[in-house]
Amino acid sequence: QVQLVESGGGLVQPGGSLRLSCAASGRTFSIYFWGWYRQSPGKDRELVATVPIGGTTNYADSVKDRFTISRDASKDMLYLQMNSLKPEDTAVYYCNVWENGGLKYWGQGTQVTVSS
Repeated sequence: QVQLVESGGGLVQPGGSLRLSCAASGRTFSIYFWGWYRQSPGKDRELVATVPIGGTTNYADSVKDRFTISRDASKDMLYLQMNSLKPEDTAVYYCNVWENGGLKYWGQGTQVTVSS
């Protein structure tokens, strides 16, 4: 199994920045896909950004040019640098990985609130 723990959420003013982190442990050698998703109250969970092993990054149109996903393979860490934050970015952000064999794992989520 894989365990995921997100951190770095909080309250930030519009236009501000936050950096989310996701620490993976367990069968990390079997992970081939990493991603960030988010869910706002009353809405479905949506893709924010993904980075497959050996593949190219992918971003939701709503966050392109503002968010950057990155991975530190040596530390089994995933990051999401979020700049120029908007109130509509307010959500619980989840780390997601896919493991060889088809299993998918989610972290517990970290709250991001963008408000003045």
